[in-house]
Amino acid sequence: MPTRKGSAVWEGGLKSGKGNFRGEGGAISGAYSFGSRFEEGTGSNPEELLAAAEAACFSMALSGALEKNGTTPTRVESDAHCTVEKVGAGFKITTMKLVTRATVPGLDDATFQRIANEAKEGCPVSTALKGNVDIQLDAKLVS
Repeated sequence: MPTRKGSAVWEGGLKSGKGNFRGEGGAISGAYSFGSRFEEGTGSNPEELLAAAEAACFSMALSGALEKNGTTPTRVESDAHCTVEKVGAGFKITTMKLVTRATVPGLDDATFQRIANEAKEGCPVSTALKGNVDIQLDAKLVS
């Protein structure tokens, strides 16, 4: 299996500095700052990257689990909301809330909920966060 790489450069102090990050493939990159991370400033931040990773990983894991069940989805759409909070003297990512809507012909809600929860527990990004971040799931079937 491949090892993926990302890089970042930070210049200056914590509050007055600025940074840039890039994924090795070049498809993701952006600028970030204290304001874009801990306030409402413009730019990106590590938490939105982590949220996107969780949403992408979970969507693929759910699709694969549904297909394995014999109920291949026509669409899985997931949003992830990553919360960072001040905890003690520092900051901590406390919560990752997944909101997913899936179109899965011929599947009942109880089975869907079971499979969605199993996918949440088994996706690689979720397992990396497990024990450190409260991962919540709001999963619904749509027509």
